[in-house]
Amino acid sequence: MVGLDEAESTQENYRRFARLEAAGRSPTYAALATAVADAPDVLAYLSTLPPEKRQPNLLFAAARHITADIPTINTLRALVTMQAATLTQIMLTRRTQTNEPARCATLLPALASIPGPLAIIEVGASAGLCLHLNRYSYEYGTHHLHGTDPDAPTMSCRVIGGSPPLTMPNIVWAAGIDLNPLDPTDPDDQSWLQCLVWPDQPQRATRLRAALNVAARHPIPVHTGDLVEQLPSLLQQAPPGATVVVFHSAVLAYLDPGRRAEFADLMETLDAMWIANEAPGIVADNAMPYDTAAFVLTVNRTPVAHTDPHGAWIDWHGPTH
Repeated sequence: MVGLDEAESTQENYRRFARLEAAGRSPTYAALATAVADAPDVLAYLSTLPPEKRQPNLLFAAARHITADIPTINTLRALVTMQAATLTQIMLTRRTQTNEPARCATLLPALASIPGPLAIIEVGASAGLCLHLNRYSYEYGTHHLHGTDPDAPTMSCRVIGGSPPLTMPNIVWAAGIDLNPLDPTDPDDQSWLQCLVWPDQPQRATRLRAALNVAARHPIPVHTGDLVEQLPSLLQQAPPGATVVVFHSAVLAYLDPGRRAEFADLMETLDAMWIANEAPGIVADNAMPYDTAAFVLTVNRTPVAHTDPHGAWIDWHGPTH
């Protein structure tokens, strides 16, 4: 889920989430988002929160975190009436740090197009699960890639369109930045990440647990800080001789446009490649019409693919290898 469209009302944003993002992926959340759009009491509660804290993913995950169950509209009505303070505390302090490791399957071709060795830095890294890209294995139809950790999960991704480069990147160093890094070994952080997985998607939940185990076995530092302020100094820690690649997925949409522009300007000054996997209009516009909530994958601001937000497919139209 990308950030809310500030030009639309909260009610319209929940309807859009149900129609474009949850439909076909999670019927449970599609129905729940539609119900919220028709629930004046829940909408009234959401209006008391900052706009960036009204997202469906955040509300639904916070409710799950409190009740340890998938919420219904009656659950939400009870929470906003009887446990509003608890719900608000979670929604104000937590973030939608989904950290979907399957996105690695759509990031991999972009990384594979860059000659190694690579030093990768993820901004908005959450628990750092996408920093373990070379430890996972991959299935692109009949094409298989094996990662360095035999116990890591396998990411399955459907390739449509062109022929992306499908070779394992040579990653020699990795680090992340996040305003609020999550600890893959901490039970409360693990629970929060699990609450962010949508219902009707048991494979995502299983994959997340396996990826958390990978991160626990192979610690990678995720530094606390702002992506603009922290990035230049972290880039200096990369080993000499490696090409530095800064990447992110579903992160910049949560920044205000001014801060987003600052980050883009910063990337122009750094000696690093820039891979972005974001909603249309965040880094680059759609080059092709899409009815679904597809992301645009860019390398140095040039679109190379459209991708499924959860890594299920990639429509490649960049250079082939």
